[in-house]
Amino acid sequence: MFLFRRSRPRVSVDQAYSRTTGDTPDAILLDVRESSEWTAGHAPGAVHVPLSRLVAGDGLPAEASDRQLVVICRSGHRSQQAAKLLIQRGRQAVDVEGGMNAWAAAGYPVLDQRGNSGRIA
Repeated sequence: MFLFRRSRPRVSVDQAYSRTTGDTPDAILLDVRESSEWTAGHAPGAVHVPLSRLVAGDGLPAEASDRQLVVICRSGHRSQQAAKLLIQRGRQAVDVEGGMNAWAAAGYPVLDQRGNSGRIA
């Protein structure tokens, strides 16, 4: 007998970019890294809620309240945890394979807290 573990939905960075940018994005990019990581560099237009706050029971900001969520972290591990938690709370959420490391490697913009070119911390 084989047991299959249902995997959580994941998207590539290209899918994440196309779903969360442009004139009519169908989802919000939710960055679950800690504040120091966010400050060093994040995707333009992303919404920031650290995983630690989600685990503590904090809600989402208004701009993410009724939207599909594409969850990102540095490498894809924390975003998997966050997507699972959000799905358990009844939200539509997927995580980004490879996280911000893959985002930056694909050439997508990364900004620091001042709007200048940022880095992945």
